[in-house]
Amino acid sequence: MRADARRNHDRLVGEARTLFAEQGTDASLEDLARRAGVGIGTLYRHFPTRPALMNAVFQDALADLLDRSNALARAERPCHALVEWLGCIVRHAGEYRGLAQALLSASRDDSSALAPCHVPLREAGARLLARAQESGAVRADASIDDLMQLTNAVALAAEQNPEDPGLADRLLLLTLQGLKSRPETTDRALGG
Repeated sequence: MRADARRNHDRLVGEARTLFAEQGTDASLEDLARRAGVGIGTLYRHFPTRPALMNAVFQDALADLLDRSNALARAERPCHALVEWLGCIVRHAGEYRGLAQALLSASRDDSSALAPCHVPLREAGARLLARAQESGAVRADASIDDLMQLTNAVALAAEQNPEDPGLADRLLLLTLQGLKSRPETTDRALGG
């Protein structure tokens, strides 16, 4: 990429991150182009679709989530590690209005421009889930696809109720109670 094109790309990603945090992922792309000081054609040359732009915006957060999953993969308590990581996913999806819905949609479409975000998260979660299942703390019939759908649904529900800041944690706790293979195992993992 030429130096001027790289500057435009980086400026668009930076402004999109700010705009998405302020207004949600459905913010006006025309406003984004104006804020970045480029024309709408330049925006579309770099990011032909909104999901392609979202993918670029969330790469830093994705790297952080993957780093966290790698650290948790070595945790002494596999169920606790899985629960903590799923909480990280819910918090990330809650940072940008509209992200949870986009991730829900991408989870069913490997050709989506958001697949480069969803697929590595799914793989990281699958490793944590397998470890928790091997420890006997999580039921064997739980799948990572179900967990990803549930965490995105929790984030979406919390997004729709911003007046209740504890909703996501409560919903996640209730959801994860169904994962346990023995009641006392998940209670301990969840701090109970």
